[in-house]
Amino acid sequence: MAASQASLLLQKQLRDLCKNPVDGFSAGLIDETNVFEWSVTIIGPPDTLYEGGFFNAIMSFPQNYPVSPPTVRFTSEVWHPNVYPDGKVCISILHPPGDDPNGYELATERWSPVHTVESIVLSIISMLSSPNDESPANVDAAKQWRENRDEFKKKVSRCVRKSQEMM
Repeated sequence: MAASQASLLLQKQLRDLCKNPVDGFSAGLIDETNVFEWSVTIIGPPDTLYEGGFFNAIMSFPQNYPVSPPTVRFTSEVWHPNVYPDGKVCISILHPPGDDPNGYELATERWSPVHTVESIVLSIISMLSSPNDESPANVDAAKQWRENRDEFKKKVSRCVRKSQEMM
């Protein structure tokens, strides 16, 4: 039952995004037969180091969505304190609901079933604009962000250029 409800909800969110596209990203199914795997392209936000980039990601939804959050993993190279080296995005709203076992986040900052594909992607766009280096997923990127901003900018510029070549 849960999987069919999740499937219906995801189909609705996809229809809504097709009818009312949101600036800054595009989203669709990787394979028309699987509503649980989405392809997302995030356009590097203006006035950020990522401006001009086209960053591809895969959003994978669990069978019990929206009770549990999806995972989001960039398939484009992204150098950012909140993106693991394997591309997986680490932001509070993608963490399971409830209290944080590590004590970093409030339950209210974590996953809630009210989130949609749109609110998730907008949170990722916001993350690109303002990295959180307090609890980094990529320790090297966070260290470089704090200690050597010029090198950090160069590395991000390379990612942006690479993403443009892939388009």
